[in-house]
Amino acid sequence: MEKPDDRKYTLLSKIKSPADLRRMDSGQLAEVCSEIREFLINTLSSNPGHFASSMGAVELTVALHYVFDTPYDRIVWDVGHQAYGHKLLTGRLESFHTNRKKGGLSGFPNPAESEYDTFTAGHASNSISAALGMAVASKLKGESPKRNVVAVIGDASISGGLAFEGLNNATNTPNDLLIILNDNDMSIDHNVGALNSYLTHLNTTKAYNNFRFKLYRLLKKMHLVTDKQKNFILRFNNSLKSIIGHQQNIFEGLNLRYFGPFDGHDIDKVVRVLSDIKDIEGPKLLHLRTVKGKGYKPAESDPASWHAPGKFDPATGKKISDPKADTIAKYQDVFGQTLLELARQNDKIIGITAAMPSGTSMSILQEEMPERVFDVGISEGHAVTFAGGLAKDGMKPFCAIYSSFLQRAFDHIIHDVAIQHLPVTFCIDRAGIVGEDGVTHHGVFDLCYLRSIPGLIISAPADEETLRDLMYTSQASDSGPFVIRYPRGKGSNPDWHTPLKALEIGKGRKLNSGSDLAVLTIGTMASEASKAIKRMADEQPAVSIAHYDMIFLKPMDESILKEVGESGCPIITVEDGMRDGGFGSAVQEWMNDHGYHPEVIRIGVPDEFVEHGTVPELMAQCRMDSDAIYESILKLTHDKV
Repeated sequence: MEKPDDRKYTLLSKIKSPADLRRMDSGQLAEVCSEIREFLINTLSSNPGHFASSMGAVELTVALHYVFDTPYDRIVWDVGHQAYGHKLLTGRLESFHTNRKKGGLSGFPNPAESEYDTFTAGHASNSISAALGMAVASKLKGESPKRNVVAVIGDASISGGLAFEGLNNATNTPNDLLIILNDNDMSIDHNVGALNSYLTHLNTTKAYNNFRFKLYRLLKKMHLVTDKQKNFILRFNNSLKSIIGHQQNIFEGLNLRYFGPFDGHDIDKVVRVLSDIKDIEGPKLLHLRTVKGKGYKPAESDPASWHAPGKFDPATGKKISDPKADTIAKYQDVFGQTLLELARQNDKIIGITAAMPSGTSMSILQEEMPERVFDVGISEGHAVTFAGGLAKDGMKPFCAIYSSFLQRAFDHIIHDVAIQHLPVTFCIDRAGIVGEDGVTHHGVFDLCYLRSIPGLIISAPADEETLRDLMYTSQASDSGPFVIRYPRGKGSNPDWHTPLKALEIGKGRKLNSGSDLAVLTIGTMASEASKAIKRMADEQPAVSIAHYDMIFLKPMDESILKEVGESGCPIITVEDGMRDGGFGSAVQEWMNDHGYHPEVIRIGVPDEFVEHGTVPELMAQCRMDSDAIYESILKLTHDKV
């Protein structure tokens, strides 16, 4: 534990739970907000995390815990990038220095961590559906006192299909759900689409809102109207606004009672509005306008790059970078530069991403050829089907989506691409263990769930050069859907910009010859295996180890498999994905199907959800690093040592 300085955080340090906050005078809330921002700036400058979103949601967070009786009342956060202030107010102030560290606090709301974290919040757009379930459950159980349930969702997340499904169902199910739209006109990258444009221009005057609330409070005080009786008034009111404003509010059109927009940084206003509407029956939506990065000028002026800025100097806002950072490219940048290179040669190439142009480096193509890049927002299923439509009419779409987010589009891959054998290239970024973002973001399932789909080509490069060649191969072939997965972070070769060449689909390569043991790897795990093999050669030169980089999971190189099977030597498979059902399982299945029965050790992610930590820490924990591979080599060659 690290106890914050009581002299610097005079109010915040006294808040051990929201109950302490609720005992404060409302006039102290602005100072609490100021101290939260100062704490976040000082802490996240040295222990990086998601910065700008939480800075923008401070007043909202304080108001929610001040007005509602948490944890009895439920707050369901969407994504969780905005929830750091929530963690500080719910008993985790002194442990916040462990945020995103192995064994420490999760970077996202996590029900296993705190009763105040009501639902897992790592992927966007699920808050409304989850909160609606809680609200309906409370109503069905007849809980007393009434349990309030609040979903907090951003303007980017609300554009996701699941959010719309939740909104639609909320108006057709008896419930008292409150949805808060935290509208900062900003996601990780700029928001896109008609809904964002609509929200940007949506306006309800301050005078109108003041009049409406004052009138409602007066009528209720005089016992002239109840919550149930006011439904007719609200419906009439909504119709009147539509006529006068020549525009129907989309939320009121869905029969949600809409309030706002209000200034989300006016703590007194937000507290007052929440107090006014929290007991209104039926589903309702409160629209708050906020500024991402609020309270820190560098983040306010450039919220995209301050989403997760890394280490920085809190006094100047200057980001602190690794002096070696520019010498080795990230895999995403190799992808982005190569895609631009290919697009210059092939005018059928189209880039598609789901709200991550900078995260996937699709922005490189977007900057030069904006008409050939489509950012569809937080809509992974749509991205895949949209790509299928493009491919059906002769284009060569490259659909770049993070591995953990592509999970949402599983059915679309099957139904809208694979069945029709369409030439869509799926560039799966952040594949494998990703590190501090933790359990909701590890891209460890794609090899397992994709290998079951007929007709897919599934590949994983061991290095930057192979990534480039796989991209070239996919757009030059007519072999149907083509998957290329690669990890988060940097490669290993500063001279990665090599001439492009086509690879033979389904063909691997031998990296090392040997007869005592065969190590089969896929993707960048080849480097960990190579370290272990070299160590073995140095320490036990009598042991001869073959190493094959398979490159393709589907189709696999059967000539390599036959060579290994006929040798009769034991096998170690290594992959950066789930051990059960992935690459190692495919190798073992092939051996069994063809009458070979070697001893096999499969190295990969064990059958469990992996929490957060650095990539090396988690690789060691999962027994996937070079040390673990070395130990497996020793185990299988003990009679040779």
